[in-house]
Amino acid sequence: MQFNFTKYSVIYYIFSGLLIIAAIVSLSMFGLKFGIEFAGGSNMEVNFQKTPSNDAIQSALKSFNLGEITVQPTGSNGAILQFKGVDEATHQQILIALNKLNPTVEKSFQYIGPSIGQELRNKTELAIALALVAITLYIAFAFRKVSKPVSSWKYGITSLIALFHDVLVPIGIFSILGKLYNIEITIPIVAALLTILGFSVHDTIVIFDRIRENILRRGMGQFEDTVNWSLTQTLGRSISTVLTVEFVLVSLYFLGGETLKYFALTLIIGITSGAYSSIFIASPLLVSWYKWSLKKEQKGR
Repeated sequence: MQFNFTKYSVIYYIFSGLLIIAAIVSLSMFGLKFGIEFAGGSNMEVNFQKTPSNDAIQSALKSFNLGEITVQPTGSNGAILQFKGVDEATHQQILIALNKLNPTVEKSFQYIGPSIGQELRNKTELAIALALVAITLYIAFAFRKVSKPVSSWKYGITSLIALFHDVLVPIGIFSILGKLYNIEITIPIVAALLTILGFSVHDTIVIFDRIRENILRRGMGQFEDTVNWSLTQTLGRSISTVLTVEFVLVSLYFLGGETLKYFALTLIIGITSGAYSSIFIASPLLVSWYKWSLKKEQKGR
């Protein structure tokens, strides 16, 4: 049985367009709330004899003028405190204040200067951009022998559009979460975004590769039928792969602790978006592009 995936391409494009517009609006209005790795500041991990409330911790440290203090519980009696950068003397005074509140053992203290944080942000943006370009060039090269009825470089461009969609959706959501719940963009979240790129393009390549095989095996025929047949053949594989990964990620989100919680959430959003874009965006875009080129060619005659 063959499903006609491309029949409702316009609906898919409108839905994805609305998601992208919403993400861009959110980013322009709220921006992203970066962790100290990118913004600079101090990170202190401590263990209490008995964990005090977040309000109690913030009240005890209020006199140090630390700016916005983020308290993230860890384990049964631990917490990670994040605040603006301080010198060593102030660091020791903060530790004394916490000991007065409740007996405290410091596990680690880290200070990242603003210039280092900015440099890390720049390198992160560069890494994502280079990954997108490299993936596009690789797909264009891999499909160089399939130049008809769609040029090989178009496979690369459509995959780039899908990847842009897959990264922008979770970034937009984290922009909203940062505004509402002070959730920050950290190194694990960046790692999750790069993982999404790899997972999504892998799913897209599997479908594109099946399209290539069907073209070589069955001849040109109707390109739209070939794409629909290829999507039908790979649908079961795509769903089973995504669900298997999602089950693990949902478990990590609820059971993995605070450190892995937002890493898992990023992957859940991104991999779901990637599965959608591989089936309903990348492949239908090939068909739409082919039809548009065909109409343009016919008008030129």
